[in-house]
Order: sequence, then structure tokens, then C-alpha cells
Amino acid sequence: MKKIGVFTSGGDAPGMNACIRAVVRSALHRGLEVAGIYRGYQGLIEGDIKRLDSHSVSSIISLGGTILRSARSKDFMTVEGRKLAYQNLQKEGIDGIVAIGGDGTFTGANIFMQEFPDIKIVGCPGTIDNDLAGTDHTIGFDTAINTAMEAIDKIKDTANAHDRLFFIEVMGRDAGYIAMAAGIATGAEAVLIPEHKTNLDDLVKVLQNAHNRKKNSSIVVVAEGEEAGGAYEIADYVKSRLDIFEIKVSILGHIQRGGSPTCLERVRASRMGVAATEALLEGKSGVMIGIINNEIAYTAFEKAIKKAGDIPLKYMDLIKDLN
Repeated sequence: MKKIGVFTSGGDAPGMNACIRAVVRSALHRGLEVAGIYRGYQGLIEGDIKRLDSHSVSSIISLGGTILRSARSKDFMTVEGRKLAYQNLQKEGIDGIVAIGGDGTFTGANIFMQEFPDIKIVGCPGTIDNDLAGTDHTIGFDTAINTAMEAIDKIKDTANAHDRLFFIEVMGRDAGYIAMAAGIATGAEAVLIPEHKTNLDDLVKVLQNAHNRKKNSSIVVVAEGEEAGGAYEIADYVKSRLDIFEIKVSILGHIQRGGSPTCLERVRASRMGVAATEALLEGKSGVMIGIINNEIAYTAFEKAIKKAGDIPLKYMDLIKDLN
């Protein structure tokens, strides 16, 4: 292997730049050429590929987002699109790819490798949702939960000042990891996530009990994919059955995707980036780099994307115990 490419795909996540930097620097150190593929699979199809050197990734470790940018690619879902991508890789002399992204990224990589097995692909888990198997935490998760925690702490200040009940919606269309972590860390009365069915009448009882204990404010954290509805819908239901609170709703939104990555994030992403380069040089392909119990682990793409729905009930019990 003489030349590798690196790209970011899907939703951006803090720490992606640290991972890009690690891939580039470690590959150059091992005598490889490195190409940056801009805008993920779409850039691969359009030939938006540029040589990267050590200076190209200077001072990016602290930046959120991704210098390689990202995009959704409908063209890559077609045979014709993937063939164009392959032709561009051949034209550039790229033998292997480090793909930084989530389940959609790895699903696309799996299909591509079946059609063009001579291209080796190794993945790094870049997604704030933490919804991939084979790693304790994905790149972006730690920063996202810290961002959510800080925002909820600030909202809690105003909730306490005005005796209010706040419903705070965080990201997590299919996974409630952000909601659960942020809810525990901020002392929320309840956390509503898509993995566990919500009984809204039980939620009303929890909030009534909190009021009976003379709590002057309450926080409920809602994952955006919660099956009972979004924060506004759930707040309306509670308001119709409980008139003892002034109820407010706050949607944190894409603030959770941005910002400078935490120290833990930068270290984790750097380790994964170096491990991805090493994996390609060792001939590995079709695997995601993870860190489990502080050790580098390799998980096949098809297994990595099957984590959804596994938040243990013990975390739901923990919320009850703490309240």
C-alpha cells in the first residue's frame, strides 16, 4: 500500500478533525501518501480529492466540525455512482480508505467493498449518538453530552428562579445515549428515550411527586426520537393533566454537534486515527476501529451498525433511584 484516502461522512461530530490529523500524520510517518476526499462519498464520485501533507492538518485538533466537510450522497446509492467513485480512486492511485462516520457510512462501505474488493476500507466511529457497537464511546459523544449538560445546567438556573418545569429536547432520533447521560448528569426528574416505551401518565405522577416533595423546579430530558412525541407534544400532554407548574420547552438542536472537542475526545480520536492507518497497513478491511476497556478493538462493519436499542434498564432504574 502506497497511498490512502481519508474522508468524513454523515453528520459532523467534534473530534473528527483530531482523527483526520492522526490518520494523516501517522500515514506520513510510515511512508504513505495521503489524499483528503472532500464531502464524503459525494466528493469521491465527483473527484474532489486533494493531497494532504503534515501542514494540511496543522492546528486542527481543537476545531469542531470537519475540514474535509461532509455530505449525504444519493449518487453513491447507485451502481453507476459507486463505479465512478472506484474509477476516481484508481485514477488517484488510492489503495485504502479511512472512513470516519456512522452507520450509514459503514453500510455504504460494505456495499462498495463487495463490488470492488481491491480497495481496503477501515472505519473510525464518528457520530455524536454513540450508537455503534464495538466501542465504548464514539468520536463526538463526549463533547456532545458535555455541551448538553452545560446547556441544561444553565436552563436549570432559570427553572429554579421561576419555579418552572422544563422539557429539554436533545439529539437522538434513534438512540437515547445523549439524553440518558445528560439527564443523569443534571439531576433530571425523568429521561425519555426511543429505546424504552414511555407511559405519560407515569411521567405525570413522577412530576406530581416531585412537586409534593417541595421541589420548586423540575427538568425532563427528551430524546428527539422518543416514541411518545417531541418535547412540545409531551409538554402539552403533561400541561393538560398537571396545572401546578409553569411549563417551558427548550430544543437544544445542533448546538450539540459543534464546538471544540473535549480532551478525552481528542485523545480517543487520535488513538483511533493511528490505529486505522496501522490496520490498513496490516491488510485489514471492512472493520471499524473502536476502544473497549481502553484497548483498541476491531469490529466488522455489519456488526458495528447493530447497536440500536441496547441502553440497559439499569440506567432507567438509576434515574428513579436518584429522584
